[in-house]
Order: sequence, then structure tokens, then C-alpha cells
Amino acid sequence: MTERKPRLAVLLSLSGKGGVEKMVLNLLPEFLERGVEIDLLAIFRKPFEEVLKIDRSGMRVIDLGIKHTSLAVPALARYLRTARPAALLAAKDRAIRVAVLARRLSGVDIRLVGRLGTHLSTALENKPAWIRWSRCQPMRWLYPFVDHIVAVSEGVASDTLALTGLPSERVSVIRNPVITSSLLEKSRDPVDHPWLEDGGGPVILGAGRLTQQKDFPTLMRAFALVRAQREARLVILGEGRLRADLEKFAAELGVSGSVSLPGYAENPYAYMAKASLFVLSSAWEGSPNVLTEALALGIPVVSTDCPSGPREILQDGRYGALIPVGDHRRLGEAILETLAGPPDSAFLREAAAEYNANLSARRYLEALRLPVRATG
Repeated sequence: MTERKPRLAVLLSLSGKGGVEKMVLNLLPEFLERGVEIDLLAIFRKPFEEVLKIDRSGMRVIDLGIKHTSLAVPALARYLRTARPAALLAAKDRAIRVAVLARRLSGVDIRLVGRLGTHLSTALENKPAWIRWSRCQPMRWLYPFVDHIVAVSEGVASDTLALTGLPSERVSVIRNPVITSSLLEKSRDPVDHPWLEDGGGPVILGAGRLTQQKDFPTLMRAFALVRAQREARLVILGEGRLRADLEKFAAELGVSGSVSLPGYAENPYAYMAKASLFVLSSAWEGSPNVLTEALALGIPVVSTDCPSGPREILQDGRYGALIPVGDHRRLGEAILETLAGPPDSAFLREAAAEYNANLSARRYLEALRLPVRATG
């Protein structure tokens, strides 16, 4: 008699090219390899081609037919009553809240695990009091009904415990599944950017949405200090509403000829592998995947000591300099020092060892209480 495979439901809002979407999609092939069937309950806020690229053997993509997570309760409750999966994984705070309500409405008793990837307290720090209340109070009301919360870093875990009042045994840290079988392969691809092929001065790389969170103005100020002392170029991958402001700021600093904003890159790993240095200038994070990806490729890094993630990833500065948020002078000094004496690539790769998709998937299955089987 053939053993029945467990079915896992994954609730995910697909709204762009963000880290949450990428990390959850990195997990799905690993789950499939371990004999877990998947129903991806998708909220398609934008077309998302990556879903179509996953080998569909054992996986169904179910479009919930809505554009916003908060509207998903009725559709999710109907799904739970009909499909009765073994467990439900909800990614992001709003999805977790919806999952709690839908499970209660459905009357189906399944294990619910939520994944949080943002240091919410810092993200809300400068928001009006009513916005902070509207985001945090529902967590205190609803999270006690979640079986387990997975945080992507110790900082996110501590913040979650403080915001929700949950007992510590209900929250655990599972590192992001950054290192996949395709990462090294993609890093070898050619790059359509002259600075990474011309053998000229070193290229400093930044990456992320062009938003306030990533604080690229501080990186540009630091780069201007670097350019005053040596030849270098700065490439920032990503797109966002601050593009025009950043282009104007580069011109004001007198470095526009040495700064490139090529937009979103389908394959950022190829850029990373050819860069001299990767810099994370963020004001806050959960666990910055781009920092881990650069280390996995053996590329030197410098990072702000923002909440949360960089200090954990770089192990208190062992694998790269940690700079106070917004301190462009110290950031510039760290860039100059790292360019002058970059660490060994093999040494840097050690820092990313725990951020392996295989290991991460196994730990998620343990949290979901699904069978943990070896891969083929």
C-alpha cells in the first residue's frame, strides 16, 4: 500500500520581487523533494512568473482570486474545509492574522505556523501612534491562536516576543533559505554592465528597493568620501519610488558619473560575484538576504548594524565591518579599509553556511510537525 503524502498549504501574497516571496519560493522545491505535497494559496497582487518556474510535480497553485490579504478569510476558510491539509504555513503578519480567523471560521483543526521576516518595531518607529497600534494590537489578540511562529533572526524573534507577549517556546529562529543549488550556477552568468567587465577600478555594489528603509543616501555620501581618496564605481540594483531623488542626490554630491542605477536585476548573483565589495546601508531589516548571498559567493561586505540580522550574520563583525545606521563617515572608512585588505573568500563563505535551503526546509518541517525525510 502506497503511503499517503502529507499536504502542506502555504499562504503567500505575491506582490513584487521582495525577499519574502523569494525565500518562500526557495523553500517549496525543498519541501517537494521530501515528499510533501503543496497547495500554494496565492494572492496575486502582481503577475509573478517565478511561481510558474517551479517544477509543479506535487504542487498546486491556487489563486484565491483577491488582490489584498485582508480579504482572504472566506476563500481560505472554504479551502480548509474542502482540502483539509496537514498544516498551514502563513508568510507575513497580515497572512498570519487572516489564517487565524479562517481556521476558526472553517472549524478545521490543523497546525498553523507563521513566518515573520521584519523587525516590526523599528519599521513602525516613526509612524503615527494609531498606525503602530493598528499593526501591533491585532498581533496580541490573534497570535496566541497560532501554534508556532518562525522568525528569520534572533532580533526578529525578540521583537516578536515583546510585541505579542507569547511565551518563548512558541517562537523559534530558522535562518532564511538563501543558498540554493542554483545560486552558484547563476553567479557565473555574464553581466550586461560595462563596469563589471572592463577591468577598471573596483565596483561597490548595493541592492534593494529604492526606499527609505535601504537608506541609499547614506551609501552615496560614503561613496563620495571614497571617491575623494581613490578610484571606484558604485552600482545600486533595484527599483523604487526614490529613483529620481537618488539620481539628483548623486549629481549634488558630484559623483553621478561614477554611480549607476541599472534597475531591477533578474539575476543579482552575477553582479555580486563580479563586484569588489557589497555594502548594506539599511536602516532596518529582518534578516538581509542580499548580505548572506554576497557572503555565500565569497564577496567582502560592509554593513550597517541595523535591527536586525547583520550583527548575527557577520557574527559581531568577524566577517565584515558593522557601522552605526546613518554614519556615512564611518561607512566610507570601512569601505576604504575593506577594499585595501579584503578577507579571504573561503573565510567569508563560512558565515553563510547555516543559511542553506536544505537545512532551512528541514527545520520548517519540524516546526510544522510534518515528516522530515532525506532528499534524494
